[in-house]
Amino acid sequence: MEKIIIKDVNKSYGDIKAVNNLSFKIEEGKIYGILGPNGAGKTTTIRMLLNIIPPDSGEILIDNKPFEEKMKERIGYLPEERGLYRKLKVKDTLCFFGELKGMKPNEALKSAEEWVDKIGLSEWFDKKIEELSKGMQQKIQFITSIIHNPDIIIFDEPFSGLDPLNTEILLDIMLEMKKKGSTILFSTHILEHAEKLVDGVTLIKNGKNVLTGSLEEIRNRYSANLYKIEIEEENDDEKIKKFPYIKEINSFGKEFEIEIKKEIEPTKFLKDIVEEGIKINKFERIQPSLKNIYLKLMKEEEK
Repeated sequence: MEKIIIKDVNKSYGDIKAVNNLSFKIEEGKIYGILGPNGAGKTTTIRMLLNIIPPDSGEILIDNKPFEEKMKERIGYLPEERGLYRKLKVKDTLCFFGELKGMKPNEALKSAEEWVDKIGLSEWFDKKIEELSKGMQQKIQFITSIIHNPDIIIFDEPFSGLDPLNTEILLDIMLEMKKKGSTILFSTHILEHAEKLVDGVTLIKNGKNVLTGSLEEIRNRYSANLYKIEIEEENDDEKIKKFPYIKEINSFGKEFEIEIKKEIEPTKFLKDIVEEGIKINKFERIQPSLKNIYLKLMKEEEK
């Protein structure tokens, strides 16, 4: 069942086309990513979906209906611009947001206690927001958007400014919410994070849809003769680069991601490397990452 439908949506600000004929669908209980560089139109799309700003044209549906005010209690939203009441205690902040979404005071308090325990901030429950570090505040802001256990959750750049540990905590929470049946839409310009989460994606640039589909479909569509190679001697990299059938090569010291022409068998490639006297520690075929696919598409558009 399609939970969210965005069809032929447009939004302009003067001469600037922020969103250009954008379309995608999100199935119920899935995690979906709107991906693209800063300024691509991700935030504008989210704000139109939430009825914060109206589209100039096109159709936006939730459960096959246009947005209605009563839907707000079922939606959790984390905006890109963070903001908490610094003088309020963590407990009061979370309860306040819970009650705004229709929770009874005792329900909000119970949910708040469970969430701060889950993210490791129980000892800060009675502290003021201003006493927390920036990372702690970001986690509390994250919890304000899901404290009422919404069935639709929308995150705008949820990992912005988080360290790797806290990023992993939020990734785990998002996956947990999916297991509970929530439909999750999030935007990010960090494609590595999306790859760990998404069932489907829309890649956009300058407000236009560049690529849409499930992660599996996209990877299959852009599958290639792509290999990861680790060599023993870093100065052997020039020997590898000289093979005429290499289409693209990315070097990371002793590691390489190499795309070779499709008609070339991997056994031939490996044999040629060995015959050049290059010592190999690792040789494996890999799937193209979302980042690789996106960069390739961007290069093609710029030609």
